[in-house]
Amino acid sequence: MTTTTHQPPKDLRDFYEDPAVPVASGTPRSRRQARMLAAALGPGTGTHTTRTVLDIGCGDGTAAATAAPLLTGHRVIGVDWSQDALRRARAHLTHTIRGELTSPGLPFATGCADAVLFSEVIEHLVDPDAALEEIRRVLCPGGHLMLSTPNLAAWYNRALLLAGVQPVFSEVSLRAIHGRPGKEVVGHLRLYTPRALREFVAAAGFEVVRLEGAPFHGVPRALRPLDRLACARPSLASILLLHARKT
Repeated sequence: MTTTTHQPPKDLRDFYEDPAVPVASGTPRSRRQARMLAAALGPGTGTHTTRTVLDIGCGDGTAAATAAPLLTGHRVIGVDWSQDALRRARAHLTHTIRGELTSPGLPFATGCADAVLFSEVIEHLVDPDAALEEIRRVLCPGGHLMLSTPNLAAWYNRALLLAGVQPVFSEVSLRAIHGRPGKEVVGHLRLYTPRALREFVAAAGFEVVRLEGAPFHGVPRALRPLDRLACARPSLASILLLHARKT
């Protein structure tokens, strides 16, 4: 995902504008997150009110496309600052807009959104505090935040650290992978454990409603059954799915 919280150095901005940098996450995570959001919003048809959902850091729009069948009747708007990502997102989303979490902020009125999808974005941010402040501003009272991010304390990362290996998801360079498994550089700047994520979101003015786990599409095929089992315990899961409400 490609939204930032302040004007980054030119080389970092260029990094996220590079079409080779991944801007999509795994379908299982997107589907689980969409189910959580659909349950929170309720149906958007019949006598129920259509809700506005901002997918901030929408990337190529595939996450929103995966969620769309579960969010029938609701209006999903994809938001990203990357022109390349938005170009690709338009193949999946009816509504897209360029916007940043930096000053002057997102191009939306205060309290205009019923929910915000914030999928695998926060780990890329230099200033996540400012990001949550801006998200809180655009959410209506009681609005929903659906945030997902890699888990620093994932089951395999615990073993890797014991072996003296750099954890999966962490990066020490924007140019190459050093000291950890994997081949793709994706620009992660921050990583969270479940406890740290809960405390951080609560300190930003949200009430944490629920925390679930999701699998990671990059786990080797032979280990995927174990990764799916780990989802039953968010503290061990690859991906953290957090549902919070604006207080």
